Amino acid sequence: RRRKTKMKARALLRSGVSGGHRRSVRNAVATTAATTTTTTCVRTKVGSKARNHLVCFPGPSRGAKSLATRALRAGTVCLFGFGGKANAAKMGSWPPEDNTLPFATFAAGCFWGVELRFQRINGVEKTAVGYIQGQVDNPTYEMICSGMTGHTEAVQMTYDPKVVSFEELCDVFYGGHNATQLNAQGNDVGTQYRSGIYYHTEEQKKIAEEKKGQVAGAVTEIQAADTFWPAEEYHQQYLEKGGRFGSGQSAAKGCTDKIRCYG
Repeated sequence: RRRKTKMKARALLRSGVSGGHRRSVRNAVATTAATTTTTTCVRTKVGSKARNHLVCFPGPSRGAKSLATRALRAGTVCLFGFGGKANAAKMGSWPPEDNTLPFATFAAGCFWGVELRFQRINGVEKTAVGYIQGQVDNPTYEMICSGMTGHTEAVQMTYDPKVVSFEELCDVFYGGHNATQLNAQGNDVGTQYRSGIYYHTEEQKKIAEEKKGQVAGAVTEIQAADTFWPAEEYHQQYLEKGGRFGSGQSAAKGCTDKIRCYG
């Protein structure tokens, strides 16, 4: 039981949390490391105007409120660091109205750069960044940053199979990230940055498995797509809009400019 709780603590501490917050979370988790056998889920909030959030972690109900609050505070470090407004942002709108095209969903690290890479592909019609394969409904970015909801950052898109095939989309996916890196991409470390293909049809599943088999050492998870929760509006087409430094990057079809992943 100690080991499971410590593993959860390490997952949280790997999620981009700054030193001061890391210490507070480490201390909070340590207080429950010797205790129990169940999972506790509590609703908590950070700040007087914050929305309530559901946070789950291994351990008993005693001290749950304090631990969950500290975890969420830790998570908001990512949000503040990239120009977001914690607990105040409007969520993106998805799926597109009157869509008749198939969906494809990929996770390959921080979703900003992944989205721009697919925006540039002929045949990709619409894209959205968001959160998938987690255990909490209506997740927010600060919750994802905690590493405690099970979600991964992902890009979902509609595409015209007459112009671009799912096989070709998988090639773009594998060509744009290191699929052998487990629960991380570059300096971004945590399960929210894991490599994944989330299929919408059995045909996509078959293709995804074949493509993974062609990449030596790939740790890409291949699963049926769960509920896709669109991320906050300010994350959508983030790099095209200017990123952190107000310098927009081209999303033109066929563009080969180097992608600056953080703007």
